[in-house]
Amino acid sequence: MKPRCRFLLPCKNTPILCVPFPKPSNFSFRYTKLSNFHFSTHNFNVNSYSPRFTGFKPIFNQPQKPYSANIPNWACNSTNKSRYVVASLASNVKNYSTSVETRVNDKNFERIYVQGGLNVKPVVVDKIDLDENVVKNENDVRNEGLNGREESEVEKEAWRLLRNAVVSYCGSPVGTLAANDPNDKLPLNYDQVFIRDFVPSAFAFLLKGEGEIVRNFLLHTLQLQSWEKTVDCYSPGQGLMPASFKVRIVGLDDNKFEEVLDPDFGESAIGRVAPVDSGLWWIILLRAYVKLTGDHALQERVDVQTGIKLILNLCLSDGFDMFPSLLVTDGSCMIDRRMGIHGHPLEIQALFYSALRCSREMLASDDGSKKLLRAITNRLSALSFHIREYYWVDLKKINEIYRYETEEYSTEATNKFNIYPEQIPDWLMHWIPEEGGYLIGNLQPAHMDFRFFTLGNLWSIVSSLGTPKQNESILNLIEAKWDDLIGQMPLKICFPALEAEEWRITTGSDPKNTPWSYHNGGSWPTLLWQFTLACMKMGRTDLAKKAIDLAEKRLHADQWPEYYDTRNGKFIGKQSRLYQTWSIAGFLTSKMLLENPEMASVLYWDEDYDLLENCVCTLSNSTRKKCSRRLAKSQILI
Repeated sequence: MKPRCRFLLPCKNTPILCVPFPKPSNFSFRYTKLSNFHFSTHNFNVNSYSPRFTGFKPIFNQPQKPYSANIPNWACNSTNKSRYVVASLASNVKNYSTSVETRVNDKNFERIYVQGGLNVKPVVVDKIDLDENVVKNENDVRNEGLNGREESEVEKEAWRLLRNAVVSYCGSPVGTLAANDPNDKLPLNYDQVFIRDFVPSAFAFLLKGEGEIVRNFLLHTLQLQSWEKTVDCYSPGQGLMPASFKVRIVGLDDNKFEEVLDPDFGESAIGRVAPVDSGLWWIILLRAYVKLTGDHALQERVDVQTGIKLILNLCLSDGFDMFPSLLVTDGSCMIDRRMGIHGHPLEIQALFYSALRCSREMLASDDGSKKLLRAITNRLSALSFHIREYYWVDLKKINEIYRYETEEYSTEATNKFNIYPEQIPDWLMHWIPEEGGYLIGNLQPAHMDFRFFTLGNLWSIVSSLGTPKQNESILNLIEAKWDDLIGQMPLKICFPALEAEEWRITTGSDPKNTPWSYHNGGSWPTLLWQFTLACMKMGRTDLAKKAIDLAEKRLHADQWPEYYDTRNGKFIGKQSRLYQTWSIAGFLTSKMLLENPEMASVLYWDEDYDLLENCVCTLSNSTRKKCSRRLAKSQILI
C-alpha cells in the first residue's frame, strides 16, 4: 500500500494540513519542479469534497473532526501527473490583535496577511505549474560546483553520510536526522529532524545546487507552525515553530498505514522549554534558499508571507520588558539545558537581529505590511544600539566597569544597569588581550555574564549586529586566544566552563554539562561553518582554513562526533553521539563556502547605515535626555 500523509498534531484545534510531495520516478535531490506554488480563489468548490482532513476546523459549513484519517487518493499518490497544494487557515481570526510597535495595536487580523490573499477564501487548491527558470538557476549553481576541485576522500564520505541521514515523507526528502549512528540502540530524540540542526545540512545542499530538500523542509515546517491561539498551558503559542518533527508510520484498518509528521514544540524536550530560535532559523534559511536558488516565488507565497508575519508578531509583541532584546528562558536555543543563560542571551539576540533583517528584505511592501515593516526597522535600530553599546567589552570597557559607581538613579546614569564592579571575574582580568574584544553572553539588571559565547559572537559578525570595528576585534580575540577557543577541535561553544560550586549552583549539578563538556565549554564542530562565514566576511580566510584543516584531520577518524571534551577539545565527548549530522554538514558547508566566495557573499549582511538614522526613542518630546545615536555612528565610521 502507498502510505497516505497527514500531520500528528499536539492540540486538537490546530488547523494544519499536510502538503504532499509525490516522489518523482527518477528521484534525485534536485528540484521536482515545485517552484511555482500559488493560490487561486476560483474554480474550487469547497463543499464538493467530502473527505475530511487532519486537523481541520469546522469552516466547511459541516462538522469536522480533528485527526480524521480520510485523505483523498491523490494526496500521496506518486502516479499522479499533477501535483497539488492544500492549505488550511484558521477561521476564528476576527478578534486577533497584534502588537508590533510601541503603543500600536492592530486589531484587524486581516492586516497581517497579504491583502486580497488569505482573507478571500480559507481553503484553496490549485495545480502547480513548472518554473523552468528556477531549475535552470539551480543547474547553473551546480555547474559552478567546487570550481573544478576534486573532492577529498573525507568529503566524499561526508556526503555519503549526509545523504544517508535524509528523511523522506510521502516519497520526498524533508530533512535530515540529528544523528545516524547505526550502533546507537537508544537514539532518544536524535532520530528526529530539528530545525536548528538542519540549517547546516540545508546550506550544504544549497551550495551543492540541490534545493528540493530545503524547499520541502521549509514548506512542511511552515505547516507545522502553530496558527491558532489557545489557552491550554501545554499548547504552542501562535506563530511558534516546532523544535523538531518526526515521520511516523501509523497503522489503519485493513492493513493500511499512513505517514504522519509528529512535531515537538517543547512538550517532550528536556525541561519542557519551547524553542525560541526555531522560527528565527526558519526565516534565515528561507532567505538563504531564495538567494542561492533564485526561487523568489516561494517567499512571495501567501502562506509563507503569513508564516513570517506570525513569527515576527510573536517576537515583537509588547510585554513588561524594557529592553529591545528578547527575553527568554534557559534551554530555549542551541544550549538547550540549564546553563544560566536565561534573560537576554546573545545567541538569541543575534539570530533575532538576523531574522528581522531577512524579513525586511522578504516581506511584501503593501498596505497590510506597513506597520510591521516600520516596527521591524524600529526594533533593528534599537537592538543594534543596545547590543553594541551595552554588550561590548574590551580592555578599555572592562576598566570603565571596574570604576563604576553604583546605585545611580537618573536618566543620565553611566551605570545604567547597576552593575557592581565586583562582578568582573578574575579570569577575565588576565584573559582579555590588548587588541580585541567581544560581546558578552548576557545582560540583566545587576548582572553581566562575561562568558564568551561563540555562536552569538560569530552570528553578530555575519549579521552586522556588531560594528565593523567590533567584528574585527572579535576575530582578533579568537586569533589571540586560539588555544582556548579553538584548541585541537574547533570551536568552543562557550568559554570558560563553569566549575566547582558555580557549576553546581548554575546547572543544578548537570551530569552532562560537567566542566569542559557538552554545553559547558565543550567543542562543537558544527560551529565551523559559521566561523568560516564570519571569517570570509571580514577577509580573514586564513583563520577559517586553519580551523578547517584541524577539523578535517580528526572528524573522519573520530566518526563525526557531536562534541568534544576537555579544555583543548582533545577527547570525544563522554555522551557524544557519533555520525552527528550537523557536524558532517558543518564541515561540508565550510569547505564549499571557501570554494565559492561569490555564493558566500549573499549569505551575510553588510552594515546598514540607514538604521543609524532611525531612533525609536519616544523621549524626544519630553524633558528627559534623548538616547545617543552619535555614539553608534562614531563606532560605525571608525
